[in-house]
Amino acid sequence: MNESGLAQQLLNLIGGKQNINQVWHCATRLRFTLKDRAKVPKDKIEALDDVITVVEASGQFQVVIGNNVGDVYHEVVKLEPSLSEGETSGETAAQGKMTFKSAFNSLLTFISGVFTPFLGAMAGAGILKGLLSLAVVMGWLTAKSGAYQIWWAAADGIFYFLPIALAFTAAKQLKVNQFVSMAIAAAMVSPGIVALGAKATTIDFFGIPVVPANYTATVLPILLVVVVQKFLEPVFNKLWHESVRNIMAPLCLLVVIVPLTLIVVGPISATVSSWLATAIVSLNKSVPILAGLVLGGFWQVIVIFGVHWALVPVMMNNIAQNGTDLMMPILLPAVLSQAGAALAVFLRTRDAKMKSLAGSSTITALFGITEPTIYGITLKLKKPFYLACVAGAVGGMIVAISGAGANAAALVSVLSLPTFIGKGFGLSVVGDVVAFALGTVLTYFFGGINAGAKAKTAPSANSEPGEVLAAPVKGVLVPLTGLADEVFASETMGKGVAIVPENGMVKAPVAGVIRLLYPTGHAIGIQSDKGSEILIHIGIDTVNLKGKHFQPLVAQGQHVEIGTPLVQFDHEAIEKEGYESTVMMIVTNSDQYQIATLGQGATDDRPVMTLA
Repeated sequence: MNESGLAQQLLNLIGGKQNINQVWHCATRLRFTLKDRAKVPKDKIEALDDVITVVEASGQFQVVIGNNVGDVYHEVVKLEPSLSEGETSGETAAQGKMTFKSAFNSLLTFISGVFTPFLGAMAGAGILKGLLSLAVVMGWLTAKSGAYQIWWAAADGIFYFLPIALAFTAAKQLKVNQFVSMAIAAAMVSPGIVALGAKATTIDFFGIPVVPANYTATVLPILLVVVVQKFLEPVFNKLWHESVRNIMAPLCLLVVIVPLTLIVVGPISATVSSWLATAIVSLNKSVPILAGLVLGGFWQVIVIFGVHWALVPVMMNNIAQNGTDLMMPILLPAVLSQAGAALAVFLRTRDAKMKSLAGSSTITALFGITEPTIYGITLKLKKPFYLACVAGAVGGMIVAISGAGANAAALVSVLSLPTFIGKGFGLSVVGDVVAFALGTVLTYFFGGINAGAKAKTAPSANSEPGEVLAAPVKGVLVPLTGLADEVFASETMGKGVAIVPENGMVKAPVAGVIRLLYPTGHAIGIQSDKGSEILIHIGIDTVNLKGKHFQPLVAQGQHVEIGTPLVQFDHEAIEKEGYESTVMMIVTNSDQYQIATLGQGATDDRPVMTLA
């Protein structure tokens, strides 16, 4: 399938721009924030030829595609120009109660959205820094040569002026004036302020003493500044008439925020950065084996859950504060162990498709892109992933003991090795080799590779024919194709039925396990004991009610029998709010069955569908 065809299919399955709040991409994944996840058939997206897998983490619906993800993203934007990177489509998603989990997910989404647009450029510049360090060590160049100085400017520029790049992407995420944000960042790294910071010279701002800090290559100060701008910009926009707003609002922001940054925001963030850097360095110095065990062994798990974005600013601040970061070298064994596991799968598997994927994934993992390896191979086969984590932990402990540090931020890969040149470099390379070799050997002999492939293709014991689905709610059966919601009506998510409810009690149509339960109560997913996957969606666009008029009666993971009450809802109140209360029951894996609908009219508790 070409990129254009894949983009069109993804948009169709996800529900079009009307179901997308935001879409952007990183090195291997299309990342969506959705209005209503229940409308999206995850299994059908995973079944697309060029999709490796689908991951749901950090409040995002992530479609793992691989190295051509950028091309697919551009095709998505071509089809729907309103979905350009970092922008929202339509109204923002309805937000429920603020919880620690939702707040943390929002933070991770913000950080990933800030860094991913220029991650490739920053990784390339970091690798160039490493190569220049290697060239000096090997005697190929001197630090005073013209070639070195020109290339060093090319490598160092994006890091020196990093606050300006971050200002642009952070402002885009928070929907504030990007060029005002860049102007504030430029003031922070202007030559005069940098010179004052280097000399620790105290200056006076209307009687308030100001000690400028060095903000070049920093992360946290500008992110905090843009958050402050988010609150102040609407105030100044309202203050001025629209005839002069475009000039006077930016003027006020610069006059207020730049001094505020140098007096308050900058010093606070610099202190926080210093504490974080000190904590990481202290852990590496005091208990290096523990640091190596945790980071080397669990880094890929952290990546899977998207939490790694929370640590990127810490690593970059370590370099800004101390000149080196001890975390990045420890992460390389975690990357190389996955590459070793993929190589073992390539050498041993008898499945032609798996062999082809494993071969290409080995190479991409060596160069720091592990998502195709994880989602396409090691995690899918399970044992190889666990064994690679063990190998990464062993290699990570060796690297941590070496005390090696990175002198530039770069994508962690074999190409980042030159940035580790210095103290402990030799022993850190030993740890990297051990991680790769151990990942290969353990997976080759104990990974259950061919057994895993066989299990994947073997028919499921639960996929018995002859399953009967009862009506989930009392009411009148109507055709699914007649609904106002195009996603359900087109049967994109799967075949099913729709019922106009006469009461407000949704019951289990089959015996099975609750696999999906939205906190808002408007949607619930069941995997039946015989293998069918059933989605019950109450109303159209009722996610916007934020749980109002819905009362879930079961818990996720709970086993239910036919007729078990699942959700109580007030269909009359829902309709008064302006929403349809029609209940949809969809078999999301309907491509595995021959499905028949049993008549029309009143449902009561009678069977309404059969699967064969």
